[in-house]
Amino acid sequence: FSFSRNNISNLALELTSCPVLPIHQEWFLGKPLHDEESTIIHHYAFAENPSIFKYPDFAAAWAVSAPLVVRLADKVRNEPLKSDFTIDLKHEVALYIWDNGNGPHLTAVPELCTEPEDSPQTQHCATTLSTEPPPCGEPVNKEDIFVAVKTCRKFHSERVPVIKKTWEKDAFSLEYYSDHADPSIPTIDLGVPNTERGHCGKTFAILQRFLSSSVPNTKWLLVVDDDTLISLSRLQVLLSCYNPSEPVCLGERYGYGLSQGGYSYITGGGGMVFSREAVVRLLNSGCKCYSNDAPDDMVLGMCLNALGLPVTHSPLFHQARPEDYARDFLAHQVPISFHKHWNIDPIAVFNKWLKDDLRAEASDGLNKSAKTEL
Repeated sequence: FSFSRNNISNLALELTSCPVLPIHQEWFLGKPLHDEESTIIHHYAFAENPSIFKYPDFAAAWAVSAPLVVRLADKVRNEPLKSDFTIDLKHEVALYIWDNGNGPHLTAVPELCTEPEDSPQTQHCATTLSTEPPPCGEPVNKEDIFVAVKTCRKFHSERVPVIKKTWEKDAFSLEYYSDHADPSIPTIDLGVPNTERGHCGKTFAILQRFLSSSVPNTKWLLVVDDDTLISLSRLQVLLSCYNPSEPVCLGERYGYGLSQGGYSYITGGGGMVFSREAVVRLLNSGCKCYSNDAPDDMVLGMCLNALGLPVTHSPLFHQARPEDYARDFLAHQVPISFHKHWNIDPIAVFNKWLKDDLRAEASDGLNKSAKTEL
């Protein structure tokens, strides 16, 4: 996002002089988001009335008063964090500050905005989103991306047709990996039995195949589920910001046990992107699954952590459906992926959120979204 110096000064003056915001009290300020319905990414919090709880849109910036910082610092030192998984940091930060009603709610500040900086509606805004693209160069060629789709026999007729009707045509090199070789799709049997969960054995077999002579020698590997919806053209734009000769691991980052020395990982449903160098280092390290049904994304996260390789987060990848995210959060995004077909029409979701009628417009919008996080 961008700061307006004049409006930052006005905001600071207002916050320090306004009698409603005495500086000796605890304040939690931001642009509020709320859930329309209870969602798995927020552990179904406030299931009876999810819209009652507000959390900040980090793209607009957020602020806490000094007294609140002091108390939170003491709390972090003296009370271990209780959640094993870090999924949506902005929601979890708000919950931690709220502290079951013992801490402050989020206070809305109109000067914290996510409008484009060139919009006439931003005269009062202290923060805006930049419309200038990051200096990343041209989108990578589709020939540089190899796409691996994880599927299984029972979903051949249910999920694979959705991919074929939506984004498969945008892939230059793509293979479907299953527990059954079906020449009509076609699918490839890697010799790994299907599991109901985890799929670690299948994913590591995909990594090994990616480095073999059985597939084209490409710079990037994209691993997705058979119920992942993705825009490959937008991914091409995003990948222009990264160097494939470096060990890049990119997607929606989750965390496990971070307060106890845990690790970050790329959650699989939104799509996991690896540079060739990252795959080489992973496999050369001897990293492997402890069982075929181990969670592949978490095992990879443990391996990357042991190797000291970074896990890069992009908010444009999504582990869940559009319905699982705040409407205002998605309003300033040009998303790259969503996941799951549950209780939705996946083709309609793709056409609404991920289909590019004009690639140039999508590229401009994606650059704006990427700039928010760079």
